[in-house]
Amino acid sequence: MALHALLGELHPDWHTGSAPAALDPQLAARARDSALGRRLLLRTLPAGFMDGLFAPTPGGGTCASMRQRWPRSRVQALVRDLGVLAHAPVIRAEVRREPVRQLRRTLGNSYLLALDPAVWDARVDRDVHARLSSHWEALLAETDFLSDAAPLGELLERQGRGELFAWASRRNRPLADWMRLLHAQEAPAPAHLPEKALLLVVSHHEGRDGD
Repeated sequence: MALHALLGELHPDWHTGSAPAALDPQLAARARDSALGRRLLLRTLPAGFMDGLFAPTPGGGTCASMRQRWPRSRVQALVRDLGVLAHAPVIRAEVRREPVRQLRRTLGNSYLLALDPAVWDARVDRDVHARLSSHWEALLAETDFLSDAAPLGELLERQGRGELFAWASRRNRPLADWMRLLHAQEAPAPAHLPEKALLLVVSHHEGRDGD
C-alpha cells in the first residue's frame, strides 16, 4: 500500500493538469484504489521519474522510505529554509524598517539563518544578485506585502524548490522527484547556493525528530 499512500500525496496537477496525458479528477481518484489503476497513474508521469523515485529496487522500498524520511511537512520546512538562505544577499542588505519587521514576523527563527555567516557568507555573482534584487523589489512594490505574508512565502518557496531540485538531482534523485511531485509542475528556479551551505540545511531537517 506504500504506492497507494504516495500517489495520494501527489499534487493533482501531475495527473489532472493540462498535460496531454491528464486524467479526469474522479478517474484519477478511483485509479489509486487498484493495482492496475496505480500503474496507469504512474504512466501519466514523465518518464524520468521511473529512473528515480519509482525505479525498481531489490526491496521495493524506495517510495515507502522516501515518504517516511521526508514527509510533506518536512519537505515544506526544508524548501522554505533553503529559499530563505538563498535570499540571504538581499535579506542582509534590507534595512528599511517595515520590510525588516515583516521579515522577522514572517520568518521567525529562519530569519537568523539568512544572517548567519557561519552557514553562508552570502556572496554571489553580480548577475545572481541582480536577479534576486529584481524579484525582491518587485515583491516590495506589491501593496499588500506588509499585510499579507503569502507573496513572500511564494517567492521564498519557489527559490527553495529550485535549490533543492538542482542539488538532489545530482545527489539524491528520489528526493528530487518526491519534492517535485508534492508541488504543481513548474520550471525550476535557477539555483545558486553552494553545496556546503545547502547540505547544512538538508542535514538539519533530515535529522529532526517527528514531522
